[in-house]
Amino acid sequence: MCTLEKRGSLFILTLTGDNEHWIGPTFISTFISLLAQIKSQATRGSVLLTTSHGRFFSNGFDLPWAQTAPSKSAARDRIVHMVHIFKPIVAALLSLPMPTIAAISGHAAAAGFALALCHDYVLMRRDKGVIYMSEIDLGLTMPDYFAALVRSKISSVSVRRDVLLAGRKVNGETAAKLGIVDSVHDNEEALMEAAVAMGEMLARRKWECEAYAEIRKSLYPEMSPLLNELNGKM
Repeated sequence: MCTLEKRGSLFILTLTGDNEHWIGPTFISTFISLLAQIKSQATRGSVLLTTSHGRFFSNGFDLPWAQTAPSKSAARDRIVHMVHIFKPIVAALLSLPMPTIAAISGHAAAAGFALALCHDYVLMRRDKGVIYMSEIDLGLTMPDYFAALVRSKISSVSVRRDVLLAGRKVNGETAAKLGIVDSVHDNEEALMEAAVAMGEMLARRKWECEAYAEIRKSLYPEMSPLLNELNGKM
């Protein structure tokens, strides 16, 4: 489901397992545990790089699991549960005491897109994959903290409108032009090379961990209530 490798100053967290990397209770528990492990080992120069294997970075909340519930109301309860327990991942990434990079090697939809946006830097493949907020097409409401995250990370009002209200599927080239991602790369190998190079460059700065985390928090004041919910859980 997730693996963690330490390569010098880089922590490389890779989404593995099922091809679509659904974000369900087990995934969330594993991811939070790994973030806690990373935080406990953080030193000046640490950097987190999150990536994935396969066609998908993540297809979002585990809707197939929700749909196996015995009734529509029970399925909805499962979705609401995932929305609730995913919050600590968002809070943890936004308060992690080190630079963070997401290398989107495939499709990133809904909560998968949100997961990528939680990182300081987002890189993407040019040849494959789109980012996509699918809620409008699925007839689902947008979690309030998802909307706050999008407002915090995507500066253009018209781009936010198209992403949230039109369900626009954005490829890497367009995402870079719209300012949603920082750079695009020709294939998975080039993407990882660029992400690792960026991580190594950031690691050389050896910023003080807590100062980095506090400055990041100050950048996204709308997310402060969510960050406050963390309350030492990690």
